[in-house]
Amino acid sequence: MPPAIPLATYRLQLTADFDFEAATAIVPYLKALGITHLYTSPVMKARKGSTHGYDTVDHSRLSPELGGEAGFARLSDALREHDIGLIIDFVPNHVGVHFADNPFWLDVLEWGPASPHAVSLDIDWELLPYRARGGVLLPILGASYGDALERGEIELRYDADEGSFSAWYFEHRLPIAPERYGEMLRMIVREAGAETSQAGTRLLALAERYKGLRHPNRKEAPAFKAELKEIGATDIIARGLGAYRAARDRPSRTLALHHLLERQHYKLGHWRLASSDINYRRFFDVNGLAGLRVEDPGTFEATHRLVKQLIADGRLQGIRLDHIDGLRDPAQYCQRLRRLVSSAQGATKPFYTVIEKILCEHERLPHFAGIQGTTGYEWMNVITHILVDAKGLDALDETWRQISNRAPRLAPYVMEAKRRVLETLLTSEFTVLTRLLARIASGHYSTRDFSTDSLRQALELYVLHFPVYRTYITAAGPTAHDRKLIDETIARARAEWFSADEGIFDFLRDALTMDLLKPGRPPHSAPRVRRFALKVQQFTGPMMAKSLEDTAFYRYHRLLALNEVGGDPSAHGVSVPAFHQVMQARAKEWPHGMTATATHDTKRGEDARTRLAALSEIPGEWTSAVARWKVLNAPHITTDGNMRAPSATFEYMLYQTLLGVWPLTAPDAGLIKRIQAYALKAAREGKEETSWLNPHQAYEAGVRDFIAGILDPAVSAEFLDSLQLLAQRLARLGALNSLSQVTLKATLPGVPDFYQGTEFWDLSLVDPDNRRPVDFAARGKMLGALERPDWNDLIRNAPDGRLKLAWTRHLLALRANLGDVFALGDYQPLEVSGPHSDHVIAFARRHGRDAAIIVAGRLFGPLTQGGREWPDAKTLDAAVNVKGYAIDGVDGHELPTSQAFRDLPAAVLRARTATASKPVRRRARA
Repeated sequence: MPPAIPLATYRLQLTADFDFEAATAIVPYLKALGITHLYTSPVMKARKGSTHGYDTVDHSRLSPELGGEAGFARLSDALREHDIGLIIDFVPNHVGVHFADNPFWLDVLEWGPASPHAVSLDIDWELLPYRARGGVLLPILGASYGDALERGEIELRYDADEGSFSAWYFEHRLPIAPERYGEMLRMIVREAGAETSQAGTRLLALAERYKGLRHPNRKEAPAFKAELKEIGATDIIARGLGAYRAARDRPSRTLALHHLLERQHYKLGHWRLASSDINYRRFFDVNGLAGLRVEDPGTFEATHRLVKQLIADGRLQGIRLDHIDGLRDPAQYCQRLRRLVSSAQGATKPFYTVIEKILCEHERLPHFAGIQGTTGYEWMNVITHILVDAKGLDALDETWRQISNRAPRLAPYVMEAKRRVLETLLTSEFTVLTRLLARIASGHYSTRDFSTDSLRQALELYVLHFPVYRTYITAAGPTAHDRKLIDETIARARAEWFSADEGIFDFLRDALTMDLLKPGRPPHSAPRVRRFALKVQQFTGPMMAKSLEDTAFYRYHRLLALNEVGGDPSAHGVSVPAFHQVMQARAKEWPHGMTATATHDTKRGEDARTRLAALSEIPGEWTSAVARWKVLNAPHITTDGNMRAPSATFEYMLYQTLLGVWPLTAPDAGLIKRIQAYALKAAREGKEETSWLNPHQAYEAGVRDFIAGILDPAVSAEFLDSLQLLAQRLARLGALNSLSQVTLKATLPGVPDFYQGTEFWDLSLVDPDNRRPVDFAARGKMLGALERPDWNDLIRNAPDGRLKLAWTRHLLALRANLGDVFALGDYQPLEVSGPHSDHVIAFARRHGRDAAIIVAGRLFGPLTQGGREWPDAKTLDAAVNVKGYAIDGVDGHELPTSQAFRDLPAAVLRARTATASKPVRRRARA
């Protein structure tokens, strides 16, 4: 049986091209590598053709595209045979909608609020403007509604197998409400001229039996559809539907279809309307992903039924919870999940559960029931910070100041990005909150004079100044920490308010904290106040994500190694003592959370990031190189009036990107296309010169041509020669950083997670580049030949990736042999002395008498002539104090780095302690 707490996880992205069968085939390879748990992308039924699985359309079924139940069973059997556990990525926050593949969504469109599934979706039914009845906006049209209607793109069809009618817009099915079937049948029979035929008479009789505004209702509809199906009359219906066949030259029929559509539980609209008028909660700004209300017990049960069964069958050993910040009440959700797990497998052993949670600087993770920690973004950034030269960042600040003509402060970039996101992408969600706040204010005479416009401005300032992703208020009210956070944000918002205050911010604060409902206060609607306070929390997370990760990160390019999910691009590194302090705290609080260095969401590959971190060691040379490159590549810049493509800051970003991904061997033909694709995404995400909503074709073409020009050896040989020389040096420094990075990941408190393929050098870019197919056959073949690694040979041939592969397996073998040390052991910093002490990180992991001594190098620039040669361990003058530990081959209390780094500039040594270490006192987790 695999351990309950993984020793190492391996993340696989499952798709139709890499399904359960393909995953089954690599299980022996994962076992040989040292992996204890396979960790997959979502496995429930997703939208057909999904490349990620997060657009789940049916939580109760395994994905047919991945191989369905049979394929999953074979994978499960193979994992069990090799003692490997399974962790799946699970999506509780949202569900794929539109198209024709989500039966729950189709039922809601057909029946509106009367659908039993309506409670599962976060829809504000009454918010559609200028409409007599409630409904949900469907922003699926590629043109205006009028144009789509008159062009005949919206077509009414009859499904003879179901006895039902639906409007179709290309691949989108839009069920017609059965209460309109009667009027439709009358018009269809009349249009077909079939009033006197037997089938026509039966159709009219059926329509006549169900009169009234709401008939057939949900109870009557099955019998109605069954009889309609039994009558047949498909020819009559096909001819009669011509009455609704819209076209520019058929105004009466166009109007008939329009009137029918206006009487549905939905309203069709152009996709651009989503940013301003959409009235269902989305995952960020993705129209095809609608928020689920898992706080509803029935919804929770329905969406987790399969998960419970997999746990009960012993086929699931862990779960990763996607986007937990989108949930109304994460604490409640985690409690329910823990009860579900206990019911499925009993409470005798832990069930490994981690959450996707992005923590801002100095933010602490709340303690949710049954959660072992996060997926590891925060630790990825801490590792990067310790590998960065803090002294060099000051010089890079000045370089960025000169390039951007702005101060190297991140806060103004984030504030500008938030304004842009609020004005464009998330306007509709913000409007829902504003209207709800206004309704609360109008509910009592003491607050009714707060106008909707004033409340909107006050709430906007609050959102703009909110510094983290969300608070975690429950129906019981805020914690002291959350109350303090709200108070501080209100104070910052109030400081920017130049109108008369008259208590509007006090009212907003009391609504956010739900203090409006305290005894003795003027009465307000308790359901509305609670809904507002909890719904704001669901809004600030997407707001921060879209503003920081998906906008500011693509504008602020001082050092791209720091522009990572959960990171601070303006950070100034971390000292070794501070690093130790953080890890000691982690060993006590979150010893079993994941430690990631690459995921499907990271902005660049883990080894591209370690290369770029090395720029902080040679800031002067880097600045000089950029100045020269700008001159050499000036002829490739496109200018048109005030437009410069690429902009100066974007050009600076491109040079860093090229150094990060420059191939260790000769560039292949696909490199230019990869860089162009990345540049297009980066430019649109930055929302400066172009965007997804409003593409600037001329600018994008200019960027595309610039990349093609500077990477063309025929016209840019001098630039490419210069780039190649610097890239070779950074590749060597990056490889050294990478060995330290994987060493730290494998030995720090936590569970090391390996993203697919990253056991070789990972020089990928943001998705979809980092989701390209992985050559597992090559990796398996190389792994088989590395039983006894020749480290000198591997160093000489470092570009082929075997060095990282062999070191990764070596580290995982040590983790397996010292399982308790790494899973349960404490963390003890070790003192390093000598002239080069700042270039070494050393610590011990201890459990009982067993221990491991970990020594990793950093800041390799001065030790390698700026990356021109591999470091010689003999020249590194430092020693690690190992007093209290017995290590084979080490005499005395000092471990010279020349001895530790005999093979590689990173080492993990088995040791014994003189006395048994005391158990680490940890916060109890159920």
